[in-house]
Amino acid sequence: MKSVLISIALITIYLSGYSQNNALLKYPFSLPTLKYTYNALEPYIDKETMDIHYNKHHAAYVNNLNAAIKGTDMENKSLSELFTKMSKYPAAVRNNGGGVYNHNLFWEILINPGDTIIPDILKKAIEKDLGGMAKFKTDFENAAKSRFGSGWAWLSVDSKGALFVSSTPNQDNPLMDVADKKGIPILGLDVWEHAYYLKYQNKRPDYISAFWKIINWKKVEENYIEAIKK
Repeated sequence: MKSVLISIALITIYLSGYSQNNALLKYPFSLPTLKYTYNALEPYIDKETMDIHYNKHHAAYVNNLNAAIKGTDMENKSLSELFTKMSKYPAAVRNNGGGVYNHNLFWEILINPGDTIIPDILKKAIEKDLGGMAKFKTDFENAAKSRFGSGWAWLSVDSKGALFVSSTPNQDNPLMDVADKKGIPILGLDVWEHAYYLKYQNKRPDYISAFWKIINWKKVEENYIEAIKK
């Protein structure tokens, strides 16, 4: 019980100062501004997929979340409050709230191809907590490949400050009280088919392999440092 309360407190504090677009935190929510063009991640993620993913899917989560919350007492609750008690809220809030948060994080940890250097602080944490980069990659890829149907693979920080790898179904994430493993996500990979199907069709493993080419490791390290401060 104590560890659960600590986890909830950490998540609440973290989200209250989270670096994502401020519109994420309170109703009405809005679509964040991308920091790169739709074709910036080619050839790993194509322009058409980026356009549809951002302007159709992500925008739909934002609009649907606002519609699900409008006129209810949830208008006065932050996203952190909703996540820590998500099991008590309607499925529309769970699915779309997760969709808003997850995609905001996803766009932030992507970068133009070419920068694959992992900063020292994050690298040392991966070595200490996850057995090194090679093992982390294998475990993360397995989490992404083995997620049946739609969902996400995560690198997160637990309540003790240790890194862990997990996956969640649909638009769930480790911040929610419904997650099997709870913590603060610092990196996430969208393995819904809409994230990759135009280019990779049914070859999810190829999409997962390409993901390593477009990770903004500097941002992931910033997320890690922020998370362990809480």
